[in-house]
Amino acid sequence: MTLVATLIANPAQPAITDAVLAEARRVTRTEHQPRILHGEVAAELLVPGAPEEAPALTEALRAALGDEPIDVAVLPHDQHRRKRLFLADMDSTMIEQECIDELADVVGIKDQVAAITERAMRGEIAFEPALRERVGLLKGLSVGVIDGLIRDVIRLTPGGHALVATMRAHGAFTCLVSGGFTLFTGPIGATLGFDETRANRLDVAEGHLTGQVVEPIVGAEAKRASLLELRARWSLSPSETLAVGDGANDLPMLGEAGLGVAFRAKPKVAEAARVRIEHGDLTALLYLQGFAAAEFAV
Repeated sequence: MTLVATLIANPAQPAITDAVLAEARRVTRTEHQPRILHGEVAAELLVPGAPEEAPALTEALRAALGDEPIDVAVLPHDQHRRKRLFLADMDSTMIEQECIDELADVVGIKDQVAAITERAMRGEIAFEPALRERVGLLKGLSVGVIDGLIRDVIRLTPGGHALVATMRAHGAFTCLVSGGFTLFTGPIGATLGFDETRANRLDVAEGHLTGQVVEPIVGAEAKRASLLELRARWSLSPSETLAVGDGANDLPMLGEAGLGVAFRAKPKVAEAARVRIEHGDLTALLYLQGFAAAEFAV
C-alpha cells in the first residue's frame, strides 16, 4: 500500500526547501520525487507503507525537521483523498477571534469571559454550563453591536475563502457548525460561502440579549451529530468526510470524520487529532487533499 506525506508551511513564511525535501525523502525512504503543490509552501511525497505506519512516520518527519516552521501529515493515498463533506468550527478556526469574548469586551468584562472560554476550549470544564454562564453575563447587551463587531473586529482566518470555494467547486458540501451564535455564523458563513450554518441561538427581547441561550445547545455531541446527519444525507462513507476545529468541543466531530484536523488547536485537541496544523493557514486543508495551488478556486 502507499502513503502520502504532505509538508506544509505558511504562505507568509515559505520553508519547503530542496534540503527539507531531501531530508523528508531520506526519513521516509521513498524513491519517488516530490510533487510540488505550491513553491516552497507545500509539497508531497508518495511513501511505501501501510496505514498503521502513518503515525510513526509523521512523528519521525517532525523530529527530523526539528524547529522548521513546517506542518507534517502522513495519510493513506486512496480514492477518497478529496473529501465530499466538510464541516468547520468557526471561532478561532474560520475566524481568528472568539465571538463571545468580543461581545464581552463591549461591556468591559472580556478578561472574565475569555478565561472561562479558554478553560472550556481546553476541556477543563464542560462546554454547556460554561456557555450558559458566559451568556448570562451579557444580559442587556444590544444586539445592534454585533454588526459592528463583524465589520470592525472579526477577522477571517487566511485561506478560508479559498478552502471553502475550492471544496465546493469540486463537489463537496460545506457546513459551518459552531458552538457560537447564529447572529455571527449567518453573515460570516455567507461571506465565506458555506452551504449551511449551524450554531446556538441567543435569546433576544426588544433588541437586547436576555442572558439566555435557546435550548438545545450546540455542543460537542451536536457537532458530531451534524456530521453523521450530513454524511447520511449525501450517502457518504466516513472516509469521504473532513472536519476542522480547535477546541475540546470539536473532538467528537474530528474523531468521527475521515480526516479530522486540529487547526492551531488547544493541546488536548492537537494531541488527539489525526492531523494538526500549527504553521499553515487554512489552505493547508486543501494541500492535505492533494490540491495544488493552481487548482484553488477564487
